[in-house]
Amino acid sequence: MKGIVIKSTGSRITIRQEDGGRLDCKLKGQFRIKGIRSTNPVAIGDKIIYELIPGENTGLISEILERDNYIIRKAIKLSKASHILAANIDRAFLIVTLVLPRTSTGFIDRFLVTATGYYIPASLIFNKIDLYNEGLYAREKELRDIYERAGYSCYSVSALTGINIDSLKGLLTGRINLFSGYSGAGKTALIMAIEPTLNLKTANLSEMHRKGKHTTTFTEMYELSNGGFIIDTPGIKEFGLIDFEKSEIPRCFPEMDRLLSQCQYKNCSHTHEPGCAVKEALKTGEVSRLRYNSYLSILND
Repeated sequence: MKGIVIKSTGSRITIRQEDGGRLDCKLKGQFRIKGIRSTNPVAIGDKIIYELIPGENTGLISEILERDNYIIRKAIKLSKASHILAANIDRAFLIVTLVLPRTSTGFIDRFLVTATGYYIPASLIFNKIDLYNEGLYAREKELRDIYERAGYSCYSVSALTGINIDSLKGLLTGRINLFSGYSGAGKTALIMAIEPTLNLKTANLSEMHRKGKHTTTFTEMYELSNGGFIIDTPGIKEFGLIDFEKSEIPRCFPEMDRLLSQCQYKNCSHTHEPGCAVKEALKTGEVSRLRYNSYLSILND
């Protein structure tokens, strides 16, 4: 029988069955994911084959089906190991906050590079816009201009007041959507605003909204009443890239990838080569200096 992994706490894996039911499962034997040394062999969103264990209300996962994609980051304590946030994603949303806490552009760019590198469409959601003053409105506009020009959709919402939540709901219908971001960015509160019937565990909303308290412990997939799913991930403080070659990084910046055909060299790294279209675009503002600096930082890592 087939199912999809919706929750994993390490020893306990919960799947969604084809009829919509939930079932706790165990892993059969040892699993290896093609060439990836991962801290979690089974990821949220994995499509699996399972069988029922006679006499028990549990299942046994015997096979993980091939993934369409996945989003991955460097494991926190193991520099050469990876942690898969989720698999088989239709769209990844990074929750960005300009205050309490402030999301760094380096973090944003590393997340977007990973999503783009694994062929996952990605967007930015600016949350907590009800806290903005004039300066923060100007900063958001500046960042939106940069990322929309690069090719990423951007949305502005407030989980606390409900600003633009209805518009966001329509984007999620019929898709598997991943929400990620800093601890305290308001991912769980935003999911509650989108789907109040879920009754997820959060801190007091206004307290969490102001102080950035983190509430999600494990990645979990939730079903939406209007069709589709949201994958809620625990808040993270840094996003380390893994499983990338240096030569792959330029294509993960869409605004630079579009210019590669105009460069003098087909394998241009956009750093020192003559006739580089990206460096020319820096002069005109077609490529953002902020994004280019992130690009150099990632290359140097």
